[in-house]
Amino acid sequence: MATYNKFQCFVEDLAEGKHNLGSDTLKVAFSDASNAPSASADVKLGDITTIATTNLDSVTLSVTSSSQTSGTYKLVVDDKTMTASGAVGPFQYVIIYNDTATNDELICWYDYGSEVTLASGDTFKLDFGDQLFSLA
Repeated sequence: MATYNKFQCFVEDLAEGKHNLGSDTLKVAFSDASNAPSASADVKLGDITTIATTNLDSVTLSVTSSSQTSGTYKLVVDDKTMTASGAVGPFQYVIIYNDTATNDELICWYDYGSEVTLASGDTFKLDFGDQLFSLA
């Protein structure tokens, strides 16, 4: 199972209004084992060496709910199944970023523990469970 990791800059970016998670476009990017994201150092997508995703049918996430109840905010996104039309990878890290934000600000990443390579026709599913994250 993939491990969730928050970019530390995300907290400040939220406080400073760089994200409107209910309406911004969220996307995924991938990096390989030799280019691991850093929670404290990486601030924007350009700070990370990523691999090409042109052979994937889509890297855009669908936000289904951005709301709070009793002071707890939850961001819910649909699980994402991507199909490769050619080779993709290898990659170990799936990075979630805000494509609407000026500098493609980072939100979080998932560590899959070892590298994954997709061949043409292969699918890769991102399973976010019942929410991408919550804030209380």
